[in-house]
Amino acid sequence: MANSSPGDQPAAAVAADLAPGDLPAAAVAADLALGDQPAAPGAAELDQLAAELGPGGVLAPEPDQDGYRRRMARRQQVQQQRVGERNREKGLVLVFTGDGKGKTTAALGLVLRTLGHGEQVAVVQFIKGGWQPGEARALELFGDALHWHALGEGFTWQTQDRQRDRMLVQEAWRQSCSYLADAKRKLVVLDEVNVALKLGYLELEQLLEGLELRPPLTHVALTGRGAPEALVQRADLVTEMKLLRHPFREQGVKAQAGIEF
Repeated sequence: MANSSPGDQPAAAVAADLAPGDLPAAAVAADLALGDQPAAPGAAELDQLAAELGPGGVLAPEPDQDGYRRRMARRQQVQQQRVGERNREKGLVLVFTGDGKGKTTAALGLVLRTLGHGEQVAVVQFIKGGWQPGEARALELFGDALHWHALGEGFTWQTQDRQRDRMLVQEAWRQSCSYLADAKRKLVVLDEVNVALKLGYLELEQLLEGLELRPPLTHVALTGRGAPEALVQRADLVTEMKLLRHPFREQGVKAQAGIEF
């Protein structure tokens, strides 16, 4: 019988001829069987493919329906692969900052969404507290699923007392830490905590250490202008609201119920 090279033999036979100290036969057989196949695209390649295929609509170059359908079918396939590549869960640090309106509003959207899934939420408001906002009254409908604490007494030009402001911020921080460490709370919102940092009433090290108290799947949303760079780098998601127009500044329109509070 003529001698045959390993390349002429079935993969399983080649694997069986390996010495006991070599890789497991099944792994070698699989490698031999799949060695000539192209590698599946990675996450970065899939992102690039999705960008090239585009969002569709009038942005797609195909003038005919058949061409458009093929493009969107491929886009759907790529999107399914992208989702499959990213299947981890973790508790997220979400920062909403910037000089534009909508930071607290964004965090409250997360509150409503989380409560809608039957989870428990805590909101701790720093600085704010001299008034009862409409959202606090509306969310009372969720009962004990939501704990809401407005532990400030208003803007600095209203309180005019740095020592008391600092004391209230530290009280709010102690309350925040108890919620951050509570596995029953799916989401904790630290509203205007960035302002407390900026005013020097809370230390950045305190905040960063407090974030580590969270159980693995607890999310925390932090709002307020001027998020420090160390917090931005620590966060999983950062959105900066940019001010383009504001009715108070351009038109002299006062803060109105349902819009500002």
